[in-house]
Amino acid sequence: MVTDHASRPKGTRSLGLPASITPALLKQLTARVSAAPDAARVTTNAPYTGLPLADFPVSTPEDVEAAFGRARIAQKSWAATPIAERKRILLRYHDLVLARQDEALDLMQAENGKTRRDAYLEVVDIGIVSRYYARNADKYLSPKRRRGAIPLLTHTTELRHPKGVVTVISPWNYPLSMAASDTIAALMAGNAVVQKPDTQTALTALWSMNLMYEAGLPADVWQMVIGRGSSIGGALMDNANYMMFTGSTATGRQIASDAGKRLIGASLELGGKNAMIVLDDADIDKAAEGAVNACFPSAGQLCVSIERLYVAESIRDKFVAAFVARTKKLKIGAAYDYSIDVGSLTTPSQLTTVTEHVADAVSKGATVLAGGKARPDLGPLFHEPTILTDVTPDMTVYDHETFGPVVSIYSYRDVDEAVTRANATAYGLNASVWSGNGARGRAVAARLHAGTVNVNEAFAAAWGSIDAPMGGMGDSGLGRRHGAEGILKYTEAQTVAHQRLQGFYPPGGMSPETWADLLTGALKVMKAVGMR
Repeated sequence: MVTDHASRPKGTRSLGLPASITPALLKQLTARVSAAPDAARVTTNAPYTGLPLADFPVSTPEDVEAAFGRARIAQKSWAATPIAERKRILLRYHDLVLARQDEALDLMQAENGKTRRDAYLEVVDIGIVSRYYARNADKYLSPKRRRGAIPLLTHTTELRHPKGVVTVISPWNYPLSMAASDTIAALMAGNAVVQKPDTQTALTALWSMNLMYEAGLPADVWQMVIGRGSSIGGALMDNANYMMFTGSTATGRQIASDAGKRLIGASLELGGKNAMIVLDDADIDKAAEGAVNACFPSAGQLCVSIERLYVAESIRDKFVAAFVARTKKLKIGAAYDYSIDVGSLTTPSQLTTVTEHVADAVSKGATVLAGGKARPDLGPLFHEPTILTDVTPDMTVYDHETFGPVVSIYSYRDVDEAVTRANATAYGLNASVWSGNGARGRAVAARLHAGTVNVNEAFAAAWGSIDAPMGGMGDSGLGRRHGAEGILKYTEAQTVAHQRLQGFYPPGGMSPETWADLLTGALKVMKAVGMR
């Protein structure tokens, strides 16, 4: 049995909102939505309680068109703003996020249902990302001399121009990280952004945008619209110069197709069925603790969390005992402090998916080692952290992403088998390898079909290495966030080549044959002396 939160005597429906979430704050944030004054409204509910939380105006396709119109005007002057000034704004935003993090934590918990410690990692993430791009944008975006066609005679420069107006579509599971991190890079590259956050967690996204304006961002450079993709998705695509999407693989495929028809770029971080391999030389206690941290953050609603565990046969029993014992000690519940280990799922549909995956597996012979049940006694959307074994290919949970606090354990005989089984998926987002030998762990990691692989860590090591690219292979997406690619994807590369004195055609009076001989000789010399 997973431990309940002992201080919850009457259920989470009696849990009020934190003092920071005032009617005035809700009014201020929802007023930031780009929508008509008489727009229809949509209400979100708090996952902890199921009670109404916020009331948003709903944007129409015409509202989206108007937002892009304002953004295009604002983007021209923003693109002309020196990078040093953009940097100052972003570093002020960095300081505001850290100084007012309690507001963000309260909003994330109220909208998403996650624990405070999971919410805090989003604050850390945005602090790292904003500092990184503020301090490195100039290096990536400044003009660069490139080797010219003819040594000394061709002066070649690579320039970077912003795409224009970027559409960012962000999900509900990491409402601050996903709303802000991609936008930060797009803004630093000189673009304007029109963003559609998931309505369920739009308050956090609007809060982040509000802070960026407090930091000095000019009006209309970052705007937000609210609505269903079926209503405003077409306008978001038709007006974009670039698409940034985080969400399901099915929607990502459609966006990729639509972007291809328009010949615009798109970056897509999609689903995953991520694997963790525990090698036979792993420290069992550390690996078991690592598995808890890999599988159950944000109630498993994390694109890079682990849903498949492959453990060497020789240590399987000891590992499973340690992992199950730690999982059963996790404290599940709701509190606006750091006392809880596992929070709530976010939406009723997600609870349905989790319960159906577990029920299907059990009905076909899977064994529940820990958890396995929804917990309506704690709140409408709680589910216990669940460990399954004896999972077979005919079960939905075997190869379909659950996106919840459910993991399946399998054993393997040798490393080749572990790698083959870990790679036996259409996805390729994240993976984890645990070993007592770092070199061995890295060697196994290099064999895995995943955009990021962590050794003796779940996902945070690769995710937090902002200087390196992050993204998926296969059905897990296209493009990368973070690092150089994370900002350069929001730019158009331009080559300016100035030819001086002599070009590739023969000078006056020289025959083409003589000129060809001279050029051929020059090419041979350049190879001989090691020119690149």
